[in-house]
Amino acid sequence: MSRLIRLPNTDSNDTQLSPLMKAVKSIHAVSSSGDSIRLDDIKKQRASQDLFGTINSHAISIDVDPLTVKGIPCEWVKPNHMCDKRRIILYCHGGGYTCGSLKYARVIASRLTLNTGIPVMSFAYKLAPENPYPAALEDALTVWNYLMQLGYGAREVVLVGDSAGGNLALELALKLKSQGRILPKGIVLMSPWTDMTMSGESYIKCKEQDPILTREYIATARYSFVGLNNKFNDDKIKDFKIEDAGFDYADPKYSPLFASFEGFPPFLIQVGSNEILKSDSYGLYEKLINDAVSVTLEEYEDAWHVFQMMPFGKTIRAMESISKFIEEIY
Repeated sequence: MSRLIRLPNTDSNDTQLSPLMKAVKSIHAVSSSGDSIRLDDIKKQRASQDLFGTINSHAISIDVDPLTVKGIPCEWVKPNHMCDKRRIILYCHGGGYTCGSLKYARVIASRLTLNTGIPVMSFAYKLAPENPYPAALEDALTVWNYLMQLGYGAREVVLVGDSAGGNLALELALKLKSQGRILPKGIVLMSPWTDMTMSGESYIKCKEQDPILTREYIATARYSFVGLNNKFNDDKIKDFKIEDAGFDYADPKYSPLFASFEGFPPFLIQVGSNEILKSDSYGLYEKLINDAVSVTLEEYEDAWHVFQMMPFGKTIRAMESISKFIEEIY
């Protein structure tokens, strides 16, 4: 079964959308390293995201239990009231594979656990450029194995990821499939990064509408992820052309869009109408249909990249939809 749902902007709080989008862009510009590949700039962005996570997570309503799994910082995020411990969510945070932490992940993790009543496991995978591919995937697999050792079955886990975390969630599931293992019960993706070739039409059509991402930023993130930082500098990024990289970004280990998903569990994909990565979601939606996988794609009007991190009406609707999806697959 496949469903494409376009959700209009009906939130009373979002009526002045154009100024809101400009405000989001301004806030992001302050906390972003832009299209710099300098490690010092990336570290500043990481610090800004930590502050954002501290301010925006639902600290009063959740319990956070930190732990370390074979050197990987992790944490359980649960409602501070009764929750369903029979099932769990494994959440892969975004950040272009260069940023993100447990504090940053807690924004989405807290919303997930409060809306679903299910405990969420987050983990701070190793970041590029210091730790390029396959470091993040290896950490994700380590955490998955830990959950299985705790006694959870794969079908008791819902895999969730946003942006680069969506890429990681897909790559983790593909790795499990390649090992002949049981896949999670379902997969939820928010604005997933599925195509590192940057070939989708939204990279052009939405480049002026997206208040969060630029083509140059995505290029710097992929350079860092595959370990090409030493070949490029910030000046070269300014004149970026897709063919400059000379690298096979169409390899499914980087771009899961080009993988086979036959036999995969149901998907829920959420994407904003104004984001550069919209084609990544639509391309995956079409690929899943071709591979006979049940998938629902929700496009939220006048929404930006991973809008679920911000406290707006459409975020509430998106989280309610995720909760309903999880209830339905069980």
